[in-house]
Amino acid sequence: MMSKIFTASLLGMEADLVTVETDIQPGLPAMNLVGLADTTIKEAKERIRAAILNSDYPFPKHRITVNLSPAGRPKEGSHFDLPIAVGILLLGSERTARQEKTAFIGELALDGKVKHIRGALPLAMGLRERGIRRLVLPYENLEEVALLRDLELYPVRSLRESIEWCLGRREQSAYKRKKKVKRKIMDQTIDFCDVVSQENAKRAITVAAAGNHGILLMGSPGSGKTMLAKRIPAIMPEMSYTEQLEATRIYSAAGLLSQACPYIGERPFRMPHHTISRAALIGGGNRPRPGEISLAHNGILFLDEFGEFDPQVTELLRQPLEDGQVTINRAWGSVTFPCRMMLVAAANPCKCGYLGDDRHTCTCSENQLSRYLSRFSGPVLERIDLHIKVPAVPAQKLEKKTTALSTAEMKAQVRQAAMLQKERYKGTDICFNGQLTQRQIQSYCPVTASANRFLKEAYEKLALSMRTYYKIIKVARTIADLHGTDTIDAYHIAEALQYRALDRFYRRPGNGN
Repeated sequence: MMSKIFTASLLGMEADLVTVETDIQPGLPAMNLVGLADTTIKEAKERIRAAILNSDYPFPKHRITVNLSPAGRPKEGSHFDLPIAVGILLLGSERTARQEKTAFIGELALDGKVKHIRGALPLAMGLRERGIRRLVLPYENLEEVALLRDLELYPVRSLRESIEWCLGRREQSAYKRKKKVKRKIMDQTIDFCDVVSQENAKRAITVAAAGNHGILLMGSPGSGKTMLAKRIPAIMPEMSYTEQLEATRIYSAAGLLSQACPYIGERPFRMPHHTISRAALIGGGNRPRPGEISLAHNGILFLDEFGEFDPQVTELLRQPLEDGQVTINRAWGSVTFPCRMMLVAAANPCKCGYLGDDRHTCTCSENQLSRYLSRFSGPVLERIDLHIKVPAVPAQKLEKKTTALSTAEMKAQVRQAAMLQKERYKGTDICFNGQLTQRQIQSYCPVTASANRFLKEAYEKLALSMRTYYKIIKVARTIADLHGTDTIDAYHIAEALQYRALDRFYRRPGNGN
C-alpha cells in the first residue's frame, strides 16, 4: 500500500515542491525516513506516532517507509509533520478529489494539535508557483498566508480535522479573506516639528523619503541626527500589496512573525547596534537566514553611530546597495535574499564629535582623526545618495516655532512625489527614483540643456565619479517630482549638488585637496 501527499521544502526564500511517498510492507514495526531529511524531520517519527495515537487512530504495526521526493535535495523544518502523518493515515484509502493539487504544512504536538510553523508564506508561494491550488495549514499561520489572493486555504487545528477533511467527512469551505485592518506600529506622538530648527535637514529627508535615496546625517553630538532618523518612517509612502507580500515573506522565512504581528503592513525600520556581526547584518548560518539588510527590505535600515561600526562589516554593504539583493554561497549551493532598502546613517564628524563645530574645539590629534576617517569607506559613502551636515542648534533657535516643518506636511509632499513615480514606472519593477539604473535614467530623467551644462561643469570642478554623477541626476529627478515638474532643470541639479557637500569634507589631510 502506498500514498502520496504534497508539501514543500524551504531553502532561504525559495520553496520546492516535495512529494511525501509513504509505503507500508509486512515486517518488524519500524518507520524509516529517507530523502536527505535533517534532524528535525528525523525526530518527527516520535511526534507523529504520539500524535496519531492521541488522535484516536491506530498506528500501523508494520514496516513503514517515508520517502521525501526528490531525494537528492536537502530538506529541513518541522512543517513536514502533518503531511507525513496524513500520508500514514491515508494508507489503503482511495485518493479523493480533495487531495488533488492540495498540499499540507504544519507541525504536530504530541496530542495531535497542529502548531505554528516558520516560513509558511514562502512555502505557500512556492507551492502556488508549482500548480498547487489548495493548502491545508495551521490556524496560527492563516493571517500570514491569507495575503496570497489566489490560493484556497483550509486552516486546521488538529490532525483529526485534517484527515476528516481529506476523506470528505468534514465539510469546510475555503477561508474567506477579510479586509486587512491597517495596523499602527509607529508611535504617532513623535513629530518632525519636535526637532528644533534643522529645516535644511528636514528638506533633505523629504527628498530621500520621496525617492527612496540613502542618506548620511553628519553632525555634532546632540544636534538631532537620531531624532530625525527615527521619524523618517512616519513620512514614507504606504506599502503596496506587492511590497507587503515581499516583506512578510522575508519575516516569515526568518521566523519573526507571530499572532500579534501576522504580516508586515508598514515599512520595516531596523536599527542594529554597531557591534553587529557580519552574518547578522548580511545574513548567514549553515542554513542561511535573512540578515538585517534583508529584514529592512522595502523599508529603512538605520545605522546609528555609523563611525563605530566595524569597517569589515560596513564594507559588506557595497554590493547589496547596488544590486538590491545579497547572495550567500555555501558548499551545497547558494541562497539569495532581497535587500532593496533605504539606508539611513548617522555619525559624528570625528572621534570627539566636534570637528567643524563653531561652538566647540575639536580635540582629536591628527592620528586620531586619520584613524577615525579610515573607518568611512569611500566606496560605501559614494553609494549613499545624500550627505547632509546637521549643525548644532544655537541658543536663539531653541524655542520652537510654529513654522517648523511637521510630519504631516512632509508626508503630503512625499505622497505627491510617490504618486508621480508610481504613474511613471507603471508596468516596470521600479517603484522609486532611487532604484533607477543608468539606462533607465536616460529614459526617465529628461534634463534641460542648461541643467546638463551645469552638471557637467560640476562634474569637472568637483572631480565627481560616474556613480555620483548619476546619483545626482536621480536625486534631481526626485526634487523635480516634489516640485511637480516633468523635466529636470538647473535649480534641481543645484539642490541635488548641495546634498553632496560632504564629498570633499573627508579628503585626507595633506593629500593636496
